[in-house]
Amino acid sequence: MNKPTILVVEDDVPVRCLITTTLKTHGYKYLTASNGETAIMMTTSHNPDIMLLDLGLPDIDGIEVIRSVRTWSNLPIIVLSARSEDSDKIEALDNGADDYLTKPFSVDELLARLRVTQRRLNLLASDGINSPVFVNGPLKIDFSAGCVWLSENELHLTHTSLTQKVWGSTQENDIASLRVYMASLRKKLERCPDAPHLIQTHVGVGYRMLRVENDEA
Repeated sequence: MNKPTILVVEDDVPVRCLITTTLKTHGYKYLTASNGETAIMMTTSHNPDIMLLDLGLPDIDGIEVIRSVRTWSNLPIIVLSARSEDSDKIEALDNGADDYLTKPFSVDELLARLRVTQRRLNLLASDGINSPVFVNGPLKIDFSAGCVWLSENELHLTHTSLTQKVWGSTQENDIASLRVYMASLRKKLERCPDAPHLIQTHVGVGYRMLRVENDEA
């Protein structure tokens, strides 16, 4: 399958060179930007398929880049940052990032995250999703618009990676982050987060969404 074009937004030259060398070695096309304003401009002018984004940029914070891009584009954004606190991850994801990889990271893990994002892009491009709108009781997800509604109220959610196949790793910090993300998601989706009826936990396995047969929340 065709490799996507990656926009690498990183001001640290050695790190940027490591990333671009890795991409080149594995057949990816790439563009580079060393600050946020250039990244936003290149997103509009070059239409990359995926953005790899450092948060600590010299002109504007990476969160502002995410917010700007999300006003008009659903471009997949993978954050690469030394900020490792759960609050930093949640802020980036809540503002529209699709994934979050903490520095230092392994080349293999970065490539795994890219493969996951590429599979999702290929799935959408090939109409693998039968309908662009998923409805489950009071929950409605419009994949094409990147919007979510609960009982006609729009929610501000982001795409996140939840399993080993999605993340490409099972590191302990990933598991801890997953629990934080799911708790945050339940607060937004569930009328009673302590007794969830949409997202069910399967101990030792993961999570699954239950089918709601009527519109009662």
